Amino acid sequence: MELWLDAASGKGGTLNPHPADRVLLAAGDRIPDWIDSALFACEDGRILDSSTAPVGVHVDISDAEGQDAAKSMVGLVSWIVLTTGNWQMIPLENIVAAAQGTGTHLVARINTSQAIRGAAFALETGVDGLLLPANQAEIWADAQIIAAERLAVQSEGDEGALEDDSEITTVEIQSIEDGGVGDRVCVDLTSILEVGEGLLIGSSANALMLVHGETLESQFVPPRPFRVNAGAVHAYVLMADGSTKYLSELLAGDSVAVCNSTGVSRNAVIGRMKIESRPFLLIRYTHSESGITGQIFLQQAETVRLISPLGDMPSVTSVEVGDMLLGFIGTSARHIGQNVLSISEER
Repeated sequence: MELWLDAASGKGGTLNPHPADRVLLAAGDRIPDWIDSALFACEDGRILDSSTAPVGVHVDISDAEGQDAAKSMVGLVSWIVLTTGNWQMIPLENIVAAAQGTGTHLVARINTSQAIRGAAFALETGVDGLLLPANQAEIWADAQIIAAERLAVQSEGDEGALEDDSEITTVEIQSIEDGGVGDRVCVDLTSILEVGEGLLIGSSANALMLVHGETLESQFVPPRPFRVNAGAVHAYVLMADGSTKYLSELLAGDSVAVCNSTGVSRNAVIGRMKIESRPFLLIRYTHSESGITGQIFLQQAETVRLISPLGDMPSVTSVEVGDMLLGFIGTSARHIGQNVLSISEER
């Protein structure tokens, strides 16, 4: 994590030699002889390097409009300098989540020592730099200490670097319990599901179960080949872009990932959500290779089906402890549905 010296605000007085990684000057300022890595802040928000080439932007994320503006620049520039308002951590975390893996680096403007640790460890990975005020020795001392802590934590974690999310895999049922009564969501799509297709659903974003669509014939009810009886409102569902949403958040027009036993195969648009109070079964399951456990609340109904590794589609009312079913196991945490390089446990 880099420490930047803020010499662009005009509040630092005389600019003395300083062991900063980079120095941010105001556009038009002369570069002192002791500065090796100078950047320039323009009044229009652009950040230029010493050759006046644009390398980044400054964005005020003190409101939702600013947060959206910062997200829109992710992947387009090398650096985004972020200024927060009364809400500091949540906006920072949102931008950290959006920027991971994009090549865009984040710098948080810091005005107090209390703000340093939160920015440095936001979503565990933190920002890539801190913009610190000139002539504030206490803030710089605290920042150097926390930067060293961040480096130590990252070095310890190198051996256990997170792997990419896996594809469809096998999980084993550990228990089946009465799940009480709650609000159940049916996801109705604008396209027909094939036999063997469904949605990935679960109470934990890294341990989803493949829930089959209502495509099978029955002597009691007609099929609904556009529908997945997806479970309780709190559950996650895998979206078309690889993110997750809560079932309660889904709206007509959203795109979800329709999967079969080989993995994500295509995208489908939601035409309607149907939410009703129904009795649930609570199914707990484990992925033996990773040790990751998950759970899912599904309506206690014969038409709700899962998928086995052999291609069978057993009803949720007929599965038993020890049965093997298909699911999706991931190793990364989620923040507002996005994969983030941090550790999270959901039970």
